[in-house]
Amino acid sequence: MEENNIQKNEKIGGKSIASFVLGLVGIIAWILPLIGYPVTITGLILGCTARKNEKNAFSLTGIILSSITLGITLINSIMGIIIALSLYY
Repeated sequence: MEENNIQKNEKIGGKSIASFVLGLVGIIAWILPLIGYPVTITGLILGCTARKNEKNAFSLTGIILSSITLGITLINSIMGIIIALSLYY
C-alpha cells in the first residue's frame, strides 16, 4: 500500500514539465516580446493548472520562471517603445 502512495506522489504530469520547459524557453524568448509573451503566459497557465492537481516542484518552478520572464518581457517592451519614440521625436 505504501508503494502505491509513493508512486502516486512521484508521478510528474505533462503540464508540469511543459510549464518548466516553457519557463526555461522564456529565459531566451524575452528578447523578442512577440515570442516572449505567448511562451511565458502559456507557461504560467500550464503551471497554475498543474499546481492545482499535482503539487510538484516542476510546476512551481515553471510558475516562478514564467513570472520572472514575463516581467522581463514587459520591461523589454516598454524600453523598446521608449527608444522608438525617442528616435522618432
